[in-house]
Amino acid sequence: MHPSDPVRGGTEPAPPLADLRLEDRYTADRGRILLNGTQALVRLLLMQRRRDAAAGLNTAGFVSGYRGSPLGGLDQALWGQRALLDAAPVRFQPGLNEDLAATAIWGTQQAPQLPDACIDGVFALWYGKGPGVDRSGDPVRHANRQGTSPLGGVVMAFGDDHGAKSSTVTQQSEPLLAGLGVPVLYPASVQEILDLGLHGWALSRFAGTWVGLKCVNEVLETTATADADHVARVPAEPPRPVDLPDGDRHLRLAFDPVGEESRLVEQRLPAVHAYARAHRLDRVELGRAGARLGIVSAGKAAVDVRHALSLLGLDGADAERHGIALYRPRLIWPLEPTALADFARGCETLLVVEEKLPFLEPQVASALFNLPAGQRPRLLGKRDLDGAPLVPAHGQLDPGIVARLLARLLPARESRPEGPADSVAANGDAPAGRVTVPGPERRLPYFCAGCPHNTSTRGPEGSVALSGIGCHTMALWMDRRTLPPTQMGGEGATWNGIAPFTRTPHVFQNIGDGTYAHSGLLAIRAAVAAGVNVTYKLLYNDAVAMTGGQPVEGGFTVADVCRQLLAEKVARVVVVSDAPGRYRRGGDPLP
Repeated sequence: MHPSDPVRGGTEPAPPLADLRLEDRYTADRGRILLNGTQALVRLLLMQRRRDAAAGLNTAGFVSGYRGSPLGGLDQALWGQRALLDAAPVRFQPGLNEDLAATAIWGTQQAPQLPDACIDGVFALWYGKGPGVDRSGDPVRHANRQGTSPLGGVVMAFGDDHGAKSSTVTQQSEPLLAGLGVPVLYPASVQEILDLGLHGWALSRFAGTWVGLKCVNEVLETTATADADHVARVPAEPPRPVDLPDGDRHLRLAFDPVGEESRLVEQRLPAVHAYARAHRLDRVELGRAGARLGIVSAGKAAVDVRHALSLLGLDGADAERHGIALYRPRLIWPLEPTALADFARGCETLLVVEEKLPFLEPQVASALFNLPAGQRPRLLGKRDLDGAPLVPAHGQLDPGIVARLLARLLPARESRPEGPADSVAANGDAPAGRVTVPGPERRLPYFCAGCPHNTSTRGPEGSVALSGIGCHTMALWMDRRTLPPTQMGGEGATWNGIAPFTRTPHVFQNIGDGTYAHSGLLAIRAAVAAGVNVTYKLLYNDAVAMTGGQPVEGGFTVADVCRQLLAEKVARVVVVSDAPGRYRRGGDPLP
């Protein structure tokens, strides 16, 4: 049917189809847009610049970091929108590794105070996965202590892979960031990446701290519609808190370690709480304060709670009628205590539902400990009142797991509708009607056809190999006598500690050129310094294959690598190739 044809059975014409373009996800300021979580981070930079321009501010954006799932495609998305970014202006400068990228972002906050600055402030975005947060702790601690520019601000988009879907470890980065004094926001949707990202820069400018933005696989990999009207959702001129101690919370170019700590604790973190209260970042999403069963949950876990309640046959009205309420903090550290206490006061039981080790739960306990005895609820979380395990502290939560534990705590059968909840409570399994079908035999991933790893990860009979971060990690399940991987940049360094205590004379260490450029060269230098006998198999393919084939930073050639290794006093360098003529002396000259 053509849009102008009469509606069947009536006389009114159908409304015209909206004129939609793919680039609307980055350029539209009104209406609904369709984008995924990674694209939302790109849009976020453009939105902030448009907001600053509308306010008459002479600012620019800067983004740097290092790729890694679930943020493995962010650099490609940024490269794909270079024209928009350049026009904004937003400068994208890929980091050689995460901590050097963090150090560059630290510099963006210093820039406006230096002579001949051409900008009033730089709003900056750091990105990296959980291990990159670990690696960057030192520069982040330094930079966060020094502070941010009042017209700049820093947001850290950190990717946490709770289930080690594409990582060598499971990740929960917010405890580390809390230890560094960095406030953390936790979006539960694509829309909230936009909203909380804008709040992140506003909070960073106001409080003088860096601000973390926790990005998990399930949110980043979702494609959803979002409201493009960022001004309506996050006002450009938000209300300013007033209940704050006096003092300048922003960056100062002075070496003052003790003073920086004092300003963080006495001025900046109280300002974070004040901002959260003024902007009502934390909210009651279901039911009412003082409910019989209050649930505290953030981010993806809060979405699981909502889904679990629906599996139990309870919609919003049912939940409220049966005394259930959900409180969702979006600032997960430092947890703002005033709104939490208002919610918890009068609850019989407060249940904290969160993934991994307890993080919200001890903050909740601390915030509520001094409530009067008659107003303080019982607190449940990783354990119940008898000390038995309740909310799992490892693995991943899902709605089925949450539904089962909620079924143990919900009111008795006669006080709620019969339905799926009874099946969960009786069987300890998924709600009735959900059938688990056995899947096919498990097939492990393997090297791509033609990949040099197919042969390079094979060693001589009886030899031992060490792995690392990269595709070659898959050699672990290929019966190739390969040990588990180290962290990125530690390739071969375990042998420095093994070699003195074994009769094994030698090992092989696999490493990719992307890892070599990122940090692996230091591990080779450490092996030389330790005087151990190890052969590094360095695969040169001029692309970071695991995350989409991005170019290796620095653009070095095989000859460059050879010269560098010999300068590091490596005993012998051999180039192995299917086309050795390409690397003979005189062509791409080898040393």
